[in-house]
Amino acid sequence: MFLKGKTAIVTGSTSGIGLAYAKALAAEGASVVINGFGDADAIEKERAALEATSGAKALYDAADMTKPDQIAAMVQRAHDELGGPDIVINNAGIQHVSKIEDFPIDKWDAVIAINLTSAFHVIRAAVPFMKEKKWGRIISTASAHSKVASPNKAAYVAAKHGIAGLTKTVALETATYGITANAISPGYVWTPLVEAQIPDTMSTRGLTREQVINDVLLEAQPTKEFVTAEQVAAFALFLCRDEAAQITGANLSIDGGWTA
Repeated sequence: MFLKGKTAIVTGSTSGIGLAYAKALAAEGASVVINGFGDADAIEKERAALEATSGAKALYDAADMTKPDQIAAMVQRAHDELGGPDIVINNAGIQHVSKIEDFPIDKWDAVIAINLTSAFHVIRAAVPFMKEKKWGRIISTASAHSKVASPNKAAYVAAKHGIAGLTKTVALETATYGITANAISPGYVWTPLVEAQIPDTMSTRGLTREQVINDVLLEAQPTKEFVTAEQVAAFALFLCRDEAAQITGANLSIDGGWTA
């Protein structure tokens, strides 16, 4: 359990990739702060399971990722109650699919706020605590869309390209403090976020559900397989190891060959 004594914050971690991150960190002994929306009983069940796995504390914080004050309070809580944060994983994300001329302004604002700006606020609040300890791991879930574009996803592609740039800048600023900052860029992972965008894509492109899955989603991935949340989490776990101390400022693909 190489993360025993460390504290991690994972945003957007009540399901999907985020929950997989939290489970992987807990399995290595980390205290974990999970965050996101969902059924209160289901969230409590996951929180308790994380404690049982880690033998350490697990907290749920309902901070709204569009509210900078709530994000700062979550990071402060991780410090006050758990002594961290040592690791932050920016994973909160939403999606909207629409042609640029029809793209609702409120959807643009929300996608940028949750997918990009929230990461800035988490990092801004966490870095001073990491600098004090001279150790830290900052990981942000980007996407193959941080490297290439797809039609009808203006806000998402812009936000994920932004995550890649933010990661590089933070890596340079923290390079002499034992802190690394990296982005992980998955291809299509079967999560509630991906499943939720299928109806919009069906409508926008006039396709069936099966056509969206095979001809739109997996068409881009040469392996013709979805990436799993557990594979992404294992990648993040490696970045937390001492062996990964010289990996910083990187945007690392796990996309079945998509961006090749």
